[in-house]
Amino acid sequence: MARILIVDDDPAVARTIERALRMSGHETTTVYNGWDAIDAAAKQRPDLIILDIVMPDIDGVEVCKRLRSDPDTALLPIIFLTAKAMIEDKIEGFEAGADDYLTKPFSVQELEVRVRAILRRVANASAIATGERQDERKEDQDILRVGDLELNCRTFEISTPERTALLTPVEFELLSHLMEHPGEIFSSERLLQDVWKYPPGTGDPALVRMHIRNLRTKIEPSNSPKPVYIRTVNRRGYTIRAD
Repeated sequence: MARILIVDDDPAVARTIERALRMSGHETTTVYNGWDAIDAAAKQRPDLIILDIVMPDIDGVEVCKRLRSDPDTALLPIIFLTAKAMIEDKIEGFEAGADDYLTKPFSVQELEVRVRAILRRVANASAIATGERQDERKEDQDILRVGDLELNCRTFEISTPERTALLTPVEFELLSHLMEHPGEIFSSERLLQDVWKYPPGTGDPALVRMHIRNLRTKIEPSNSPKPVYIRTVNRRGYTIRAD
């Protein structure tokens, strides 16, 4: 059972989400505007937030940015559930810090799959951070190094010679997976299964592209015309450089 915060200004949509999640055994809290969402997230620290974008006063993108900028809520998983379906909207949502993005009208079954996948992934990341999965890593399990990249598996901080940045849980899972297999090429479909834990055919490849893009803004040298660390192999996928 997880504690899930639902944020949507449409009571009918909120009730649909509530029923589905409660039938799956989760505990839900619902609020209907962005300010109440920020307050509830800070006070309750839910395991997951399902967040609409189009709301009065303060929209979901701004809510997400504010949660990500607060150290107490920065790592809370966030799924956008919204009618905004343009690619520009998705880019804005992922740049704000969303872990996943689902458009309305939506399938309750697909929402449940995404929720389960995120909760499994967050539990996995938390196990790594607390040392419960130390035996699965090498002796220097707290720090993962590949070339100039140094990933702290306790704090989710990634360091390069140029900067240090804090990763979201999904960014951490994605980058650590690539770093644990340096030189290996992963297609978007395989990453959706290996990292997001989505069953075959249920994930959106755009999800991988957006998070790769966000990772690159955090780790790639600002003066480099091409990615140095996360490389794209044409028609095959992504790889982390092995040297």
